[in-house]
Amino acid sequence: MADKTTTHFAHGQLKAIVERIERLEEEKKTIAADIKEVYAEAKGTGFDIKILRKVISLRKKEPTERQEEEALIDVYLAALGMAPSVAEEAA
Repeated sequence: MADKTTTHFAHGQLKAIVERIERLEEEKKTIAADIKEVYAEAKGTGFDIKILRKVISLRKKEPTERQEEEALIDVYLAALGMAPSVAEEAA
C-alpha cells in the first residue's frame, strides 16, 4: 500500500511541476511578444535594432568582461588585417 501512496504522490507532484512549467512557458511567450513590440517601436523611431540588441547584450556584462571581449575582438581583427591603423585611430 505504501507503493501506491508514493506513486500517487509522485504523480501529483509531477503534474504540478508540469503545469507550472506550462504556465511559465506561456508567460515567456507573452513577454517575448512584448519585447518584440518594443523593438518594433524602437525601429519605428529610427533606432538600429541590431545595434540596440548589441547594446542590451553589453549592458548585461560586467565592465571587465566587456573589456576582455573587446580586447579579444581587437586581437582577432588585427590577426585578420582588419584592425584600424594608428593613424586612423588618431583622426
